[in-house]
Amino acid sequence: MGIRENEAVRAILGRRSIRRFEDRPVDTETVELLIECACAAPSAANVRPCHFVVVTERRLLSAMAEGHPYAKMLFEAPLAVVVCGEPDKSDFAARYWEEDCSAAMENLLLAAHALSLGGVWIGVRHAPGQEARIRDLLGIPDRIAVLGVAALGYGKEQKEPHSGIPDGALHLGGW
Repeated sequence: MGIRENEAVRAILGRRSIRRFEDRPVDTETVELLIECACAAPSAANVRPCHFVVVTERRLLSAMAEGHPYAKMLFEAPLAVVVCGEPDKSDFAARYWEEDCSAAMENLLLAAHALSLGGVWIGVRHAPGQEARIRDLLGIPDRIAVLGVAALGYGKEQKEPHSGIPDGALHLGGW
C-alpha cells in the first residue's frame, strides 16, 4: 500500500465542502460519534473549552439559514452542529478557545466524511452580527462564544479529492 492509500490520508484529502443534501436524517448514533470525534481534537493545556449544539429541527435550521448570507445550505441540511467555546473556563481557554474549537470543527468534518456524510463549515464568529443572532436563536448563554456551524447530511454532490500543493504555499527551511 502506498502512502497515499493510507485511510487517514484518504479521508483528509477526500473531505470537501458539500452544500447540497438529501432529505434524509442522520441517526443518533452517528451524531454522537461525530461529537465524540470532535471532542478528540487537541486542546491547549487540555482545557477542552468546546461545546456543541446539535440542531435537527427544521424551523431552527431554516431560521439559521435565513439570517446568514452564507448559510443557505441549512435550508436543505438535516443536521447542524454549532461549535462553541467557553473563553472563561481558564486563562488558556481565553487565549486559545478559537484554535481549540477550530480543531474540533475540522475533526467533526473529517469524521462526517469518513462516515459517508457531507458537510461544510459556516463561519459565525467573524461574520458581522451572526454570533449574537445564533446565540439568541438557540438560547446559547452570553458567556459562550460561537465559532461556527457545520451543516451536515448525506450529500447530493460528489467532488474529487484535493491534490497537490498550491503554488507558493510551501517554504522549506524558512520563507
